[in-house]
Amino acid sequence: MKLKFSFLILVVVGLTAFTVKQSSTSFYDLKTKTIDGKAFNMADLKGKKVLLVNTASKCGYTPQYEDLQKLYNDYKDKNFVIIGFPANNFMHQEPGTNDEIKEFCTKNYGVTFQMMQKISVKGDDMDPIYKWLTQKALNGKMDSSVKWNFQKYMIDEKGNLVDVVYSNDKPNCDKIVNWINGK
Repeated sequence: MKLKFSFLILVVVGLTAFTVKQSSTSFYDLKTKTIDGKAFNMADLKGKKVLLVNTASKCGYTPQYEDLQKLYNDYKDKNFVIIGFPANNFMHQEPGTNDEIKEFCTKNYGVTFQMMQKISVKGDDMDPIYKWLTQKALNGKMDSSVKWNFQKYMIDEKGNLVDVVYSNDKPNCDKIVNWINGK
């Protein structure tokens, strides 16, 4: 009897794990548009570590653009990319158009890492990429919520969500740098 019960438990656990895995979506299935309106497939990032950041031009954390650019410059030759997603979800701190945002980032911070079109990172109109980042049922790793501008999500070379780093931690914090360096 114990053997049958143990077998039944293993079957149920196995089916549950299979169901959870089946419901997740691949990061590489996701698509978006660049800040210039060009189509962008996340599949083009296979083999790279990716740091996704929701950004804003009128936020106390806006100076992190400088840190993000430095991090990008330091590691871009090591299969590392940064993708910025401007969003106006927190106290209307990103009111600009895509053209205005691009000009602001270039002029004030010399941003050369990839910026995407302005999106929503929470609420009913949340962009599918941020749905994937924040819902375990889609990413297979964890649930989270975007708490403020400049929250950072780490994606590994195989398209797996690794972890989230909140706004108060700078882009060059040990957690991110050690992850990039494989420590």
